[in-house]
Amino acid sequence: MTFWENIALAFKGGGGPSRPPLGRSYIGTYGGAALSGDAPFSYEGRVREAYVENAIAQRAVRIVAEAVGGAPLLSVDERVVALVGGPGSSQSLLETIAAHLLLHGNAYVQIIHGEDDQPGELYALRPDRITVEPDTKGWPVAYAYRAGEHRTRFAAQDAMGRPAIVHLKGFHPTDDHYGLGCLGAAAKAVAVHNAAAKWNKAILDNAARPSGALVYDPGVEGSALTGEQFDRLKAEMEASFAGSGNAGRPMLLEGGLKWQSMSLSPADMDFVALKEAAAREIALAFGVPPMLLGLPGDNSYANYREANRALWRLTILPLAGKILDGLSGALRNWWPDMKLAVDRDQIPALSEDRERLWRQVCEADFLSPEEKRAMLGI
Repeated sequence: MTFWENIALAFKGGGGPSRPPLGRSYIGTYGGAALSGDAPFSYEGRVREAYVENAIAQRAVRIVAEAVGGAPLLSVDERVVALVGGPGSSQSLLETIAAHLLLHGNAYVQIIHGEDDQPGELYALRPDRITVEPDTKGWPVAYAYRAGEHRTRFAAQDAMGRPAIVHLKGFHPTDDHYGLGCLGAAAKAVAVHNAAAKWNKAILDNAARPSGALVYDPGVEGSALTGEQFDRLKAEMEASFAGSGNAGRPMLLEGGLKWQSMSLSPADMDFVALKEAAAREIALAFGVPPMLLGLPGDNSYANYREANRALWRLTILPLAGKILDGLSGALRNWWPDMKLAVDRDQIPALSEDRERLWRQVCEADFLSPEEKRAMLGI
C-alpha cells in the first residue's frame, strides 16, 4: 500500500466506505471498558482487592490461565511454537493473555519483527496501560501505551497492512472498542467475601469474644464524666484490656462503672455461610466449578472428575480457542496455512469423551473406514 493510498484511506475513515461508524468509548483507567453498577474504574485497585487479597478469585484465575497456558497444541511450525511459548520466559504467553482476558477483558499482543521481517517475538502488553485511538469513524488506527511518564504510540497496522497489535477482547454489549472482563461481575461477591474475612479476623483479634459496654452509674448526684475522665478511661481500656493478648485479664472498676456484656448469637458471629455463598458467586463469574476450589456442599457435579471435565468444556477450551484463533488470524499474514488449535486428544480430563467417541464410531457398521477416520479426525 502506497503513501497516497494510506492518506486516502485515512480520509475515508480507515475502514473503507462499507464499514459503519463506531461509537467513541469512555477512556478511563480501566482501559475504556465502562463497568456496570457502582464498580470503580481503578483496575489496579480492583485487581488488588480481588486477585491479590482474595484467595477464591486468585485460585479461579490461576486454574483457568495456567490450564490455557499448558494446553497441548496441534503440531505446527517450530517457529510458531517458539513465538507462542515466549522468548525464554518462565511464564507462558498464552497464560498471560488468558489472565488479562479474565481480569481486564482485553489482551494486547505486540508483534515484534525479527531481522528477516518475520515475527520474532510476541509480547503481551498490560491492558490497563493501553488506550485505543480511533479514526473519524471510530475504527481503531493506533494504540497508545502509557507506562508512568513514558508514552508510546503503536500503529494498528504496519506499512504492509499487516497487524502490529493483536487485540483480543471479551464480549461487551455496549462498547465497540473494549471488552468486558469478569472483575465487574464478581465485584460485589469479592467485597462481601473480603468483608466477612475481615470481620472474622477482628473477632479473633478480640480473643474470639464479642465486645461489651462500660456503663457509668451517676448515682444520686446525677453527675456525668468529664472530658478528661472519659479520655483517660478510654486510653486505659484500649491499652490494658483490648486485643487477644489481654484476654481474660480482670478488670478493676470504680466510681460507679460496671461492665455490661453484649452477647452475639452464633449465627451473628459465624460468617461461614455468607463467605461460602460469596465464594460460589466468585467461582461462577470466572467459570470455575466451586467443587474444584474446595467449596463444600456443591452438588452440581457427581464427582471431581465430572467437574474438571466441565471446566475444560465450558471455560478453558472456549477461552483457548478465542486466543489461538486471534493469534492465528494475525500470523497468517506471514504464514498463510498456519492454524493454532488445542490438541484435545492429549487432554487427560477429556479422555473419557474421546474413548466414548471412538467406541461409538467403531461400532457404527454403516460407516465406511474413510468416514470413520473423518469423524475421528485422523
